[in-house]
Amino acid sequence: MNFGVNTWVWVAPLTTAEAERLVPLVAEMGFDWVEFPIEEPNGFDYARAGELAQAHGLGVSVAAAMGQERDLIHPDASIRANGVAFVEHCIDAAHTMRARNLIGPIYAAVGRTWQATPAERARDVELLVQQLSRLADYAGERGVTLCIEPLNRFETSFLNLAEQGVEIIDRVNHPACQLMLDTFHANIEEKSLGDAIRMVGPRLKHFHACENDRGIPGSGHLPWGDVAAALRDIGYDGPVVIESFTDKVKSIARAAAIWRPLAASPDALARNGLAFLQTLFAD
Repeated sequence: MNFGVNTWVWVAPLTTAEAERLVPLVAEMGFDWVEFPIEEPNGFDYARAGELAQAHGLGVSVAAAMGQERDLIHPDASIRANGVAFVEHCIDAAHTMRARNLIGPIYAAVGRTWQATPAERARDVELLVQQLSRLADYAGERGVTLCIEPLNRFETSFLNLAEQGVEIIDRVNHPACQLMLDTFHANIEEKSLGDAIRMVGPRLKHFHACENDRGIPGSGHLPWGDVAAALRDIGYDGPVVIESFTDKVKSIARAAAIWRPLAASPDALARNGLAFLQTLFAD
């Protein structure tokens, strides 16, 4: 098991200077993995970030921020094209950083919700399968795996459940297009976190371990014992990454609805969350 942390815990957007500060800190804390978010293309030096991670012995993943003008299934063809171009940019960036996984809601803009009839949803699913099939070819050629993330109903109306994600992945049927789960979202949408993890099974290639309030993992009411048991049941050995956000950066605070500090400090959230996860999976 590789324990990681997303730099959104401390800062947004990530800059090269912040990467130079945070990567050594992440390694010093005892993490195995660092996750770099891309909010805008070329917001930081990808080659330098990858060098820093490698120098400190850290695995890398990249999170694609799907904003309002980036959407693979939007009715506007120009927005769809912009979404594809952004995902391709993130794939190239991940390759530069030697990142294994590109993760996120790689289907629609975060915050876009709409009521769809069964026929409309079937049309959008078919469109997404076509888009992801092409992007999976592009990613696979560069050694990157797309890890598609279901979100909660307040952030998207399209993919909320593990079951819906499985439908997409099985239809794409490409080794470079798999699934990720995030316990924050799954806690809202799934009847059972353990059952959701077992349903995804070998398709699960990335995992976000987040508390129900996005605070320190282990400090809330999530059924962590069930989560750990299910991950063991499916033989999961990929990254387990803490994702949270700082309330100090207004743009990300609004996007993620972070209205108050979630821990005494970002460092405390990361350190204490890692200690909990290490204990949880110690068996």
